[in-house]
Amino acid sequence: MDAPQEIGSPFWRFSLATYRKPGVAETCLALQDGHGVDVNVLLFVMWLGTQGRCLGGAAMQRVRDEAAGWARDVVVPLRAVRRRLKDAPPLVEAAAAQAFRSEVKRLELEAERLEQEALFGLAATLPAEDGKPPETAVRANIETLAQTMGAAFPPAAVERLVGAAPSL
Repeated sequence: MDAPQEIGSPFWRFSLATYRKPGVAETCLALQDGHGVDVNVLLFVMWLGTQGRCLGGAAMQRVRDEAAGWARDVVVPLRAVRRRLKDAPPLVEAAAAQAFRSEVKRLELEAERLEQEALFGLAATLPAEDGKPPETAVRANIETLAQTMGAAFPPAAVERLVGAAPSL
């Protein structure tokens, strides 16, 4: 997530700042690859938590459902192409393939930003229990996300993410 910080919603700026913290990118990618987590949804529920907002299971499932189509049809295919181009593909000269990979990476990042902007717009419509301490709310939202996925995230991953989310 390397993009100018001055553009986008407060949620996008939160995501950029949080993702750059030590160990966060690796943790997010491990949850993405190991548990099928949509990192944009994960960052979204963390951002809500920094505001003391806890989502219940139904609201969390709604967020996941809203994001699923865009992620499945746009973000994931772009990611797959970018990852495939990491190794020199057959036929195309390596430098040309890497230049193309850079453009695909830019498009993938823009697709993620668009997903996050849509999630930001969704925030005002979500029922949430407000007023929790941010650390408590971030942790609760991560755990509720895992529960709605039928997953158990590694405790060390949860702790890393909770510790990385700033209190606003």
